[in-house]
Amino acid sequence: MCGITGLFDTREQRLPDRGRLHRMNESQHHRGPDEGDLHLQPGLGLGHRRLSIIDLATGQQPIFNADRSVALVFNGEIYNYQALRAEVQAAGLVFRTKSDSETIIHAWQQWGEDCVQHLRGMFAFAIHDSRRQCLFMARDRMGVKPMHYALLPDGWLLFGSELKSLLAHGGMARDLDPCAVEEYFALGYAAEPRTVFKAAKKLAPGHCLLWTRGAGSEPQPRAYWDVRFTLDNPIAQADAEAELRERLMESVRLRMISEVPLGAFLSGGVDSSAVVATMAAARPEPVVTCSMGFDDPRFNEVEFAQMVADRYRTDHHVDTVASDDFALIDTLARLYDEPFADSSAIPTYRVSQLARQYVTVALSGDGGDETFGGYRRYRLHLMEEGLRSKLPYGLRKPLFGTLGAIYPKLDWAPRFLRAKTTFEGLARHAVQAYFHSVSILRGPMRQALFSPAFQRELGGYQAFEVFERHGAQAQTRDPLALIQYLDYKTYLVGDINTKVDRASMAHSLEVREPLMDHHLIEWLATLPSSLKIRGQEGKFLLKKAMEPLLPHDVLYRPKMGFAVPLARWFRGPLKQRVRDSLLGDRLLSTGWFQREYLAHLVDAHQSGQHDYSAPIWTLMMFDSFLRQVVDAPDSIGLPVPAATVEGRAA
Repeated sequence: MCGITGLFDTREQRLPDRGRLHRMNESQHHRGPDEGDLHLQPGLGLGHRRLSIIDLATGQQPIFNADRSVALVFNGEIYNYQALRAEVQAAGLVFRTKSDSETIIHAWQQWGEDCVQHLRGMFAFAIHDSRRQCLFMARDRMGVKPMHYALLPDGWLLFGSELKSLLAHGGMARDLDPCAVEEYFALGYAAEPRTVFKAAKKLAPGHCLLWTRGAGSEPQPRAYWDVRFTLDNPIAQADAEAELRERLMESVRLRMISEVPLGAFLSGGVDSSAVVATMAAARPEPVVTCSMGFDDPRFNEVEFAQMVADRYRTDHHVDTVASDDFALIDTLARLYDEPFADSSAIPTYRVSQLARQYVTVALSGDGGDETFGGYRRYRLHLMEEGLRSKLPYGLRKPLFGTLGAIYPKLDWAPRFLRAKTTFEGLARHAVQAYFHSVSILRGPMRQALFSPAFQRELGGYQAFEVFERHGAQAQTRDPLALIQYLDYKTYLVGDINTKVDRASMAHSLEVREPLMDHHLIEWLATLPSSLKIRGQEGKFLLKKAMEPLLPHDVLYRPKMGFAVPLARWFRGPLKQRVRDSLLGDRLLSTGWFQREYLAHLVDAHQSGQHDYSAPIWTLMMFDSFLRQVVDAPDSIGLPVPAATVEGRAA
């Protein structure tokens, strides 16, 4: 696990600025505190910060082929690198190291752009080929590892693991993208490929990008992989349970390859418990497990984590997030570089901090909800889809739109219908309804929040277009498969993977994701949705497969989630900070928000009239982002060391 950054001259072969490259590289020191190096040559600068995991002695980067015509910087892990190494050696390529990064170099030499098809893992990398005068960038299929880039007006391409590396260059404009801001207030993040800055982009998951020097027009990213839900596997349930256990074991074993201490997050939920149980079966030594508890019992799952730890006799460590642990607000803004509204980043940051005291690598259960159908919102969506299917859209829209308008009290309705948002959802198409259900500030709230001037800047753009675009690519009409696909493309990458990557790497901890293995996901996409949600039971197949291995109470208790008590904070210890943030000069100076609506959110929440904790948190994090990132200096002011320069002198 590492931090990568670089400069590529898309027009000529100018020598890059060593000082700028150094600042870019050192801005990500936390991602790789063990080693760091720069490489400069005409037209190219590469920077790397290393967290040593595999091939501790000779795995330094940037790394080159034998004649140094190909250079690589790489962040992540290639889990099949040993098998891949043998394959390319058979083709006559010679290795100088035992690292997984060198396999990417030789895969490029062997297959060119198709090298990504041979890689199994989490990765973001950039390859420079001097013979072809090109730079090739790629990101893993599920978007576990990040890649940001920006093309400057003078023709220099900047890239890096985190946006802060691009900002540290000092030459990238910090103008905010109104469309990304609209996405943030709807979803809690700017969705791929946007970033909050107009000048910068994210490389989307499962995409690669080839820049050829002097080619003229800016190239477009190319998709090299996508998940297709065929749902046509006739496998019997018992056989599916057995095969799932086998596939999970393979995925976990691959992710246990490490030359440094390795453990796991253990929340007490089904996903992390399944990973820990599988790890315990894969090796005789006790698994190091880490759990984060809460001093508020409504959010505390420690007892269930302890059940799993006791059953498998793990080396278990527990810490507690205090109910007043809100000191991280500004830290998180600096950490994520963009406005990021998932408040569970606080406990994720804390559990990463705990784990790093004992291990350098931790396996997690992330991706299980999306992959196996675990979210409560999935079950509600399926119920709504059942009702939507019984009436044509032309009848549903006026009927349920009217019912939504006359809510709130409809005592005659079934319990799950007694909500204005449910009726509004029934009046929509499936993709519209799902977007509505996951939005933090729904359309009418955003319209009330945004000033007329900002709405003019948007020019009619709505964040729903993100879901509309992905929905058109899903190639499935199955109600569950469709929203799983949408989550793979939006929530999983924009929220979950972003949250875990930044929070863990802030502590120089590598987190690996066996439930996001693309071979596992491709197989699960062949299974009927009835094996994922059965009646009101989510994660049906995973729970059945794990029944011999995990306590019943862990498998079948109500889901808690990884949350913090925002509503109470905003009426208590953070009451004044909420007012200072939402009604202060910095937020209002943008001219984007209606002060009257901001005051309504604050007053209605603090009086107990409404729970506006999620919108308030979203606005507070945006305010902190403006102060901690937009208004921050361009560079981190570090001294510039000597660096190796190929070609003419710097």
